Amino acid sequence: MTLNLIEQFYHCPYCAERVSLLVDPSEDSQDLIEDCEVCCRPVCFAIQVSDQGDVDLQVRREDD
Repeated sequence: MTLNLIEQFYHCPYCAERVSLLVDPSEDSQDLIEDCEVCCRPVCFAIQVSDQGDVDLQVRREDD
């Protein structure tokens, strides 16, 4: 089974660095927390994938 991940870029809400995230388009709605690869602080993601494969990525600090 081949997984076709979509690379999305965001700015870390802590350090403002541009970072990438790989999104699994087979999931319509996803909520996850991952550490920023630059500053290592936890970043919360709310991800929506449309039927056309468009990704809506909402990013926030864990303490917001």
